This record gives sequence, C-alpha cells and structure tokens, in this order.
Amino acid sequence: MIIGIGIDVVDVERFGRQLARTPGLRDRLFVPAERGLHTRSLAARFAAKEAVAKVLGAPAGMNWQDCWIGLDENGPTVQVKGTVAAVAESRGVKRWHLSMSHDGGISTAFVIGES
Repeated sequence: MIIGIGIDVVDVERFGRQLARTPGLRDRLFVPAERGLHTRSLAARFAAKEAVAKVLGAPAGMNWQDCWIGLDENGPTVQVKGTVAAVAESRGVKRWHLSMSHDGGISTAFVIGES
C-alpha cells in the first residue's frame, strides 16, 4: 500500500550558487559519500531528500544526514536512519521507490513510500 508520494525539482545553477555562497551547506545536506558528486547529481539528491520529507509529511526535527541516496545494481536507492527512519517507521513506510532525472538545468526526483 502506498503511504505517501513526494516530488521535488531543483534548478541546478541556482543550487550550485547556493552551495558556493554558503560555507558548510554541502556538509549539512549531504553525507560524506555524496559530497564529492557533480552539482547536477547533488541537486537531484537534494530533490530526492525533499521528496522523502514530503512522503513523510515534512515533520520538524528530521536531520538531513539521516537520509541519503545510495546506489545498488538497480540504480539509486533511498537510505534512511535515525530521525528519518523513526518517522518512516511511525508512518508505516517499509519500502522506498525513487526516480531521479536531469534535463534543461533542472534536477527532479519522485519518491513513493510503501508499507
């Protein structure tokens, strides 16, 4: 059963300017394995994290470090721990489905949380 869906889009150029302008933002938003990626990939991962938050109803107190985008043989995967995992569990989310894309300077992500 679908618990929630979330979608988010990020303007890659604007996101890159924000990362350059705000020291420490990259470290706050991304886990170490994500930080060295190209801006376009970081924008898509940020969109995915925002989409995950929307699936969960965007409750206060979730830590950006508790959600990251991994890769397996099937492509990108949502990974959660700590605060995000606790909210997901309370909402009944056991499986995540993720699709990310880039086109025309925009990165987008679509996430489904399933029981």
